[in-house]
Order: sequence, then C-alpha cells, then structure tokens
Amino acid sequence: MALPAKVLTKEEEDALRKEIAGLEKELDGKDPNAALKEHIRILHEYNELKDATQMMLGRLASMRDTTIRQVHDEYGLTSDD
Repeated sequence: MALPAKVLTKEEEDALRKEIAGLEKELDGKDPNAALKEHIRILHEYNELKDATQMMLGRLASMRDTTIRQVHDEYGLTSDD
C-alpha cells in the first residue's frame, strides 16, 4: 500500500530544489551511478587499509606486552582512527 504524498510548503520545495542543485553541481556532469561505484571502491580500499593498520597496531601492542588502547594513545590515535 502506497503512502499518501506529502504536500510540501514553498519553503520546503525551495530547500529541496537548492539541495538537488548542489548535489548536481557536486557531480559536475558525472554519471551518478559511476560516482557511487567509485565512492564505494574508495571506501573499500580505506577499510582494507584501516584493517591492516589495526592488525599492525595489535601486533605492536602484543610485542610490547601492552594494550592496543595504550598504543593508540602513544600515537595520538582516537577510537575513530
């Protein structure tokens, strides 16, 4: 069952049109599907590098008989790194 369409105020419609224009400008004429595929490829590469780095930090912590948290602190890394 389809949901009823929401009626937008003029301000909401203008805001959406502005957002769409900004996103189209970001694409700079590129195919949105190609841009998404490239973004996913870059994220995959980033995750592989992050995983490898975390493994190395874990090994370093083990060699030093310390915790990964302490190694992170030593190198100024946050839990987001």
